[in-house]
Amino acid sequence: MDYLTLITGGQDTLPLHKDIVSSLENLEQFPLLLENIYRETLALDENALDHLRFALLRLQVFADIHQYENMEKAQKIKYVAQVLEKVIFGSLMLEQEALNEG
Repeated sequence: MDYLTLITGGQDTLPLHKDIVSSLENLEQFPLLLENIYRETLALDENALDHLRFALLRLQVFADIHQYENMEKAQKIKYVAQVLEKVIFGSLMLEQEALNEG
């Protein structure tokens, strides 16, 4: 899987995308990259933040779609995406939609 293409959605690459890809490829590096990813988001404008949130959403949807092909890999992808979304945005977009439906 080409994580960078999935994250960017075919749009421009941000420097923090490479740290996210590194986290996905080697989960052991994620704790070390977490603060750097967060700090890089502080400089993003509203459009870039929206793009990032949808990148994290795309990762979660991809993990859900492919969960039965490789459960361990899907769990790692979803974990990284959800932790980043919670740290950066304070909540998960998919959880908010589920709450609003109920």
